[in-house]
Amino acid sequence: MGSNAGATSAYLCRGWENTLRILVVEDEKKLASLVQRALREDGHAVDLAETGQDGAHLATTENYDLIVLDLLLPDRDGITVLQELRRARKSAPVIILTAKDTVKDRVTGLDAGADDYLTKPFAMEELRARVRALLRRGQGSTSTVLKYADLTMNLLERRVFRGKRELELTGKEFALLELLLRNPKRVLTRTSISEHLWDYTFERESNVIDAFVKLLRKKLEAHGEARLIQTVRGVGYVLKEETDGG
Repeated sequence: MGSNAGATSAYLCRGWENTLRILVVEDEKKLASLVQRALREDGHAVDLAETGQDGAHLATTENYDLIVLDLLLPDRDGITVLQELRRARKSAPVIILTAKDTVKDRVTGLDAGADDYLTKPFAMEELRARVRALLRRGQGSTSTVLKYADLTMNLLERRVFRGKRELELTGKEFALLELLLRNPKRVLTRTSISEHLWDYTFERESNVIDAFVKLLRKKLEAHGEARLIQTVRGVGYVLKEETDGG
């Protein structure tokens, strides 16, 4: 990467119904900040890149669930960036942002591998709706309730129950538990957890993940309930009942 100066990032706060890692490639700082804030409010971890070079580097070396890409960038056009990431076999959905609104421009973007097209100026709610639509398209019909053992998570209401007891979770704890609930009995490495829940500036050698797991366990086991988040030494964590050997 030529410079990290144009790339900034945000942490996960509270969420909509799925936690995503999103890359926003936009050189208009005010617009980029507004987009970042809106997507953060929906619970996503958001990285920002101000140049095509930074955007292409992040898009091809990091794992993103979705990319918001401006076409008019200072060093190279967005179509070139889009073509580069598709050549790198990165299949993350891409929403193009542009001031151009001709049929030819839209066709060019879609032919280059974009999944959606949003013309400036646009309402932030429309962008958020398009992000949700791309999510549904990619996931098919998914349940809004996740369950394992006596643990239940309602994604739309953002409520979690251990049996009949409701848990009060922070945004990060909720996101971590959601990730585990989506992958029951599957060992998740610390690297995979960090890549899904934190942006690219996260210090993966730190003990932050272990600390969040400890806090989450404390809430899950507050009334003496059996442990559900098991430690796989030297690897990571798995959501599994202690009596379940499979």
